[in-house]
Amino acid sequence: MLRMLRELLITKGYNNPMYYYEVAPNQIVRAGSASFTYSSEIELAIGQLVSISIGKKTLIGVVIRSVKQPAYDTKTISSIIEETPLPEPLIRLAVWLSDYYATYLATVLQALLPRGLQKKRRQRVAQPHVAMRDRTKIVFTKDQHEALATIEGMSPGTALLHGVTGSGKTAVYIEAARRSLARNQSVIILVPEIALTSQLVDEFSHHFNDIILTHSRQTEAERHAAWKEALTSKIPRVVIGPRSALFLPLAHVGLIAIDEAHEPSFKQEQSPRYSALRAAGILAGFHHAKLIMGSATPSISEYYVAEHSHRPIITMSSPAREITKPIISLVDMTKRSNFTKHRFLSDKLLLQLEETFENGHQALIFHNRRGSASTTLCENCGWQAGCPRCFIPLTLHADNHHLRCHICGFHDKVPTSCPTCHHTDIIHKGIGTKLIEAELRKLYPKKTIMRFDGDSETGESVEEKYKELYDGTIDLIIGTQVIAKGLDLPKLRTVGVVQADSGLSLPDFGAPERTFQLLAQVVGRVGRSHHPTTVIVQSYQPTHRAVVDGLNQNYEHFYTATIAQRRRALFPPFTYLLKLTCIYKTEAAAVKHAQALARELRIHLPPTVQILGPTPAFYERQRDTYRWQLILKSPQRSDLVIALQYLPPTHWQSELDPMSLL
Repeated sequence: MLRMLRELLITKGYNNPMYYYEVAPNQIVRAGSASFTYSSEIELAIGQLVSISIGKKTLIGVVIRSVKQPAYDTKTISSIIEETPLPEPLIRLAVWLSDYYATYLATVLQALLPRGLQKKRRQRVAQPHVAMRDRTKIVFTKDQHEALATIEGMSPGTALLHGVTGSGKTAVYIEAARRSLARNQSVIILVPEIALTSQLVDEFSHHFNDIILTHSRQTEAERHAAWKEALTSKIPRVVIGPRSALFLPLAHVGLIAIDEAHEPSFKQEQSPRYSALRAAGILAGFHHAKLIMGSATPSISEYYVAEHSHRPIITMSSPAREITKPIISLVDMTKRSNFTKHRFLSDKLLLQLEETFENGHQALIFHNRRGSASTTLCENCGWQAGCPRCFIPLTLHADNHHLRCHICGFHDKVPTSCPTCHHTDIIHKGIGTKLIEAELRKLYPKKTIMRFDGDSETGESVEEKYKELYDGTIDLIIGTQVIAKGLDLPKLRTVGVVQADSGLSLPDFGAPERTFQLLAQVVGRVGRSHHPTTVIVQSYQPTHRAVVDGLNQNYEHFYTATIAQRRRALFPPFTYLLKLTCIYKTEAAAVKHAQALARELRIHLPPTVQILGPTPAFYERQRDTYRWQLILKSPQRSDLVIALQYLPPTHWQSELDPMSLL
């Protein structure tokens, strides 16, 4: 296109001036080079998506800035891919993410841009815009009124919305969004899981038309269409989706709301390993917008930062409607007298399930471990089935009758005899959601039972079964953490937790907080109406602070105790962390290179940087490789960024601000 225009100008006798731009390609070309200078005979906008040639490759590039003519010859931009440029705040965010997380700009752009940008696609017929409707009139509580008044009156920036489960945070998001749209400013609503988008879209669709939905289960064409719709929209829009929705190219954003902001899924696990909370705060700043981080159990670190940065902490301590608080019972799993009818389902839980089903109501069983049994071993000699690549116990999946590694995916047949001593005394120990499902199907064969976890088949996700969950067609719900988050089920009367303390034994500073959050969220699935509800929790550690405070939803007590403990142990928010993982084919090589880097870092880094290790990673062996790690602590984050300069270019992975040290 540019070539044709240039030829036309030459034939007309015009001597068009040349323009020069820094263009960032969407692929890593060479280390240390984030962008390259190109020329253009027509003036381009910052954020313009263009096609550029680098060597023999043709890549997508983003115009980052305008520059003066350099002293060297430059290549010409080949063509314009999109007439509408990306919004400048989004370009600034990309550059910030690259700097803050010490990662290649090209890697950030791959996260920002949809796949298949240059594919020829059929034009979607745009739906006619209909004026916004408000079919449901929300009657606000005192807490909601005060929350909205604080949001309306605050300066651009971040506010923490700390509302107990059922306090009506979604209604606050909806009204704040309505006011933002009235000011001709778009809204981004982030949710932690795709499973929650159905519920939130359902709530928002009562008030807004033309919601743009984006998530990873959409096809490439659907995601591209959502991206294009956001880019070219001439009116303010509402976008809903998980963390990637933050990168939709909306021109004028007035409000970003993050629902269930405590969830670890807001941290990207692959490069660029960014926190959507940090990124949302920066993007809100570039748009002069407001960011609302809502949660019943805010992250300990986020709450501390909000307190000490003097940003609003909006508290909604009362439910939005009259409720009957659930009756909570704690069953001590160390006392076998509580388990006379079943080996891991207590008498109290089974009795409560019977009563719930007799009354035609719905129940939920929560356990945060997939599979049927976590350990398969020989009772005669002690042999244990393990992954030959990762050296961890294989998990039994009885429905498919195979053993599976939950790290690398290796699977094997279930042995009928021991490969070591050849005895047939093979036993399976441990509890997983599939085993719970199988046992409950035996006990209640006439009930509609559905399991939701990482092994759920296509078409059987929470998102796809949301209507059946909501109207009570499913009698008994079994699942992992995906069912603990944000779901509001009106027919639900009973919640059972099989083993509340299963995550407390993990050697990680965040393990108690995660246990507290999960329990508080699970308890929050009931007690949302005037109907009597029951929560029965089984635990080997019934007096542990995380278990007791989680069941009582006592955030203040848990926060006070945990923040004091982290201050003593120097964990976030009182220090910054960097996790460095060394990956080699042999253990000797991993140990040798980890020790070598540790020695180098101790020489070059200031004494304020604490270097822990090297030690084996929590999962030392993964996919035929050995992993050793270093943990760096520093009061200055910049020192950790400097440490990355000493990282060898291969065999190492790094993560700044890790949420977990596992």
